[in-house]
Amino acid sequence: MPIRSLPIAGIAILTAIALAGCVPNRVAATSQLTVTMTDDGCAVSGSTAPSGNVAFTLTNTGTDVNEFEILADDKLRIVGEKENVTPGQTVSLVARLQPGTYYTGCRFQQVGATIGQAEFTVTGTTIALDQSTEQLARTAVTDYVSYLRSQVQQLIPAVAGLTTAYEAGDDQAARSLFAGARVFYERIEPTAEQFGDLDPKIDYREVDAVAEDLGWTGFHRIEKDLWPPAAGALNSDGTSATLNWAPSTPAERKTLGDGLVADVQQLSDLVDKKDFTVTLADISNGAIGLLDEVAKSKITGEEDWWSHTDLSDFQANAQGAEVAFGDVMPIAASQGAAGTKLVASIQKEFAALNALLMKYGSIQAGFAPYDQVTDAQRRDLSNQVNALAEPLSQLTHAVLGVPAS
Repeated sequence: MPIRSLPIAGIAILTAIALAGCVPNRVAATSQLTVTMTDDGCAVSGSTAPSGNVAFTLTNTGTDVNEFEILADDKLRIVGEKENVTPGQTVSLVARLQPGTYYTGCRFQQVGATIGQAEFTVTGTTIALDQSTEQLARTAVTDYVSYLRSQVQQLIPAVAGLTTAYEAGDDQAARSLFAGARVFYERIEPTAEQFGDLDPKIDYREVDAVAEDLGWTGFHRIEKDLWPPAAGALNSDGTSATLNWAPSTPAERKTLGDGLVADVQQLSDLVDKKDFTVTLADISNGAIGLLDEVAKSKITGEEDWWSHTDLSDFQANAQGAEVAFGDVMPIAASQGAAGTKLVASIQKEFAALNALLMKYGSIQAGFAPYDQVTDAQRRDLSNQVNALAEPLSQLTHAVLGVPAS
């Protein structure tokens, strides 16, 4: 799914919290700001805040889905992001920001350049965790980075198997490998969104690539070759499936397959760097963002439009979200009775979602094709995703000790 330059995704990515080498201070009181999102504007109620927790209350008053971003001083790296804000919706994004210059902006329809980009200054001194949660934070970050690396290590051979069959023209074998190869990516997709155009190269759907005038590569370009559209078929946006598209030649297949292998290897190289890390907010917001991915494109069937392997992606997103939640759960649970109650609620809804998905299959045995899932069954899935999304949306507040809005 589309998610733009440099950040963990769908999905707020925050400036690194110093977990070592700092004298721990108690985080300053949370700054509260509002953001009004329109089709052609992005009005933030203030242009400065002290370092520490900054809570943005976002309201979309426009006509279509929107996205709010906090950019680093290079105007490229996203250090905070909230996607999929629908018309009339009010949501919250919490960022723990260190001193420096940032830029805020919105991305109408989640494509193109940011709108209403404005400088945002964070003043004061570097904020560290207080001593009572520092060890829990170290453990959470260490465990989650290990998980990310393990998934990428499994992604590399899975993609190699898929692309070898695809380039050889063995479509039956490639189709059998497609969903399984994607699982490792879908569990950790927000990480790829940290690194420039890697996610667009690896996982953009055709309609997103066209909307942003990008070359279309990656999993979904291969998918359309493996499940070629029938005569008269339409893309997910209602355009002709053969508009500016034709089946890839053997030479084009080699280019596409080799390109996906190279992009996945680049992701591995970046994640394996000694200085690669994540923040607590990256982890908790990553869990939230993965579930948002399910709500936006898996439920509708837009993600795997030709293969109908959406339920496999759905389960992988849910698994990735549950791992991220599990890593920060001890911190959330340490926040008194409210934290304990929140953790119990999230656990309950994850269990219900997993039980519901089991009715349709599993990643190991395969899932029912999504075009065979009825509208009523899709509503059941959507309702359970929403039931989980409600408490999960408060996870970052609990992890960072920010009162829920």
